[in-house]
Amino acid sequence: MTHRALADLNLEDLKQCAPEQLQTHSVSAVLLALGSNYQAEKYLPRAREQLTALGEIQLSTAFQNPDFTATPELPKPDYTNQCVYLTLTSAMTLQQLQQTFKKIESDCGRQRCSESIKNSIKKVAMDIDILLIKLGDRKNSLSNNLAPKKIVKNSEQWIIMADRYPFKTHERAGVEELILSGL
Repeated sequence: MTHRALADLNLEDLKQCAPEQLQTHSVSAVLLALGSNYQAEKYLPRAREQLTALGEIQLSTAFQNPDFTATPELPKPDYTNQCVYLTLTSAMTLQQLQQTFKKIESDCGRQRCSESIKNSIKKVAMDIDILLIKLGDRKNSLSNNLAPKKIVKNSEQWIIMADRYPFKTHERAGVEELILSGL
């Protein structure tokens, strides 16, 4: 099923906002970046299955990419990345979503390393990053300040997570694929 909600989305027209400013805001849809450099064939389907419990999903193509932090001295395994458009069955705050995604990562075996293990090869079973959110509380007190520069079809209020922008090449490709599939 295509998502008409993405049909008119233009990334350059969207407001960027720090996640800290949006923690208590209701979210009705998200665009996510999933990534795994360890048993991706096992953990990506597991994460997608858990995401479907939250609502309806649409997937981009999965891309295999080199770890951008790898060096000749410290080679690292490739990542498999995929973008997901998730329309939530019930709106949640951004804070609740972040906690839910951390639980999904943990359920997939994600272990967060301390900074002291910087030079080791980190196995990432699942990483879920929020790229864009669609506000569910259109009439909140911050709506005028957070609304996109250009309101897209159906008055949707999409916001780019400033800590994730500009998107990495594979994220941009996945997002653009999902936008085009909404046509």
